[in-house]
Amino acid sequence: MEYVTAVPHPRSEAPGPARSGRRSLALALLFGALGAVVALLASRQGWSEGTATVAGGDFPLSAKGGDVTGVPASLAIVGLAALVAVFAVRRAGRFLVAGLLALSGAGTVVSALLGASDTSALDEKAAQASGDSGATVDAMTHTAWPYVAAAGGVLLLLAGLLALRYGRLWPAMSGRYERDGTPRPRKTRAPADPDRPEEIWKALDRGEDPTGA
Repeated sequence: MEYVTAVPHPRSEAPGPARSGRRSLALALLFGALGAVVALLASRQGWSEGTATVAGGDFPLSAKGGDVTGVPASLAIVGLAALVAVFAVRRAGRFLVAGLLALSGAGTVVSALLGASDTSALDEKAAQASGDSGATVDAMTHTAWPYVAAAGGVLLLLAGLLALRYGRLWPAMSGRYERDGTPRPRKTRAPADPDRPEEIWKALDRGEDPTGA
């Protein structure tokens, strides 16, 4: 005879949230670290080139990303620090740090794109080379490095968006306390056995009689 029961069979929970958390964590770490490195390296490269008229001749000039603007490199460092800090905080703190990471990426993109058409750095170099404060650079051209820095900012922005969306599923740095806030119990050392040979020698060194009552 078959029996029918109304108790439902237990179902295993779908590993969807945990899998999404691990996948988003790996992507955020990859995007954030790669984006910061790309933005920093691109800021050290030549962004623009041109010539200045000096003593009737053309004098070549070039400006690196750091000469044009230091904002992308600074924001890349801030974004990298925020990426590390995401794992040191929880709840509202994690949300705020994730927002800072996203804003760092967005700021890197905007500042790099603005620097792609900036002429002030080369104009200043032209004035120094010619000795004329009103001199400007001629035949200026721009390289692709500002757009590479902007691409690094996009990666930082994606890392921040992933942290905002899935950060609650990510683990936090382990501390001295358990999840409920109580300190972990410390191991107590077992009392020494006075009959052990090493304890007897220690007692003799202290001038004690180990055989005394």
